[in-house]
Amino acid sequence: MTNTSANASFLQDNTEHSIHMEQLRRVELFNGRAAMLGLVIGVITEAITGSGIAHQIGLGALADGYAACRTQFLPFCF
Repeated sequence: MTNTSANASFLQDNTEHSIHMEQLRRVELFNGRAAMLGLVIGVITEAITGSGIAHQIGLGALADGYAACRTQFLPFCF
């Protein structure tokens, strides 16, 4: 009886692992596609507008370095 219950437990664990791996594969595939789409949209938007993404969302001073020190966005200056 012990061998049968051990086999049932192993099969259940194996099935759960297989389901988990399939879900993980689908989620990672979706994340990869979303990242590629975001990168392409960012590059196209930057090409059309002529300004970087940081400037488009209002964080241009942080990207400029000197302006970031002048406006005290950063706690340190280089």
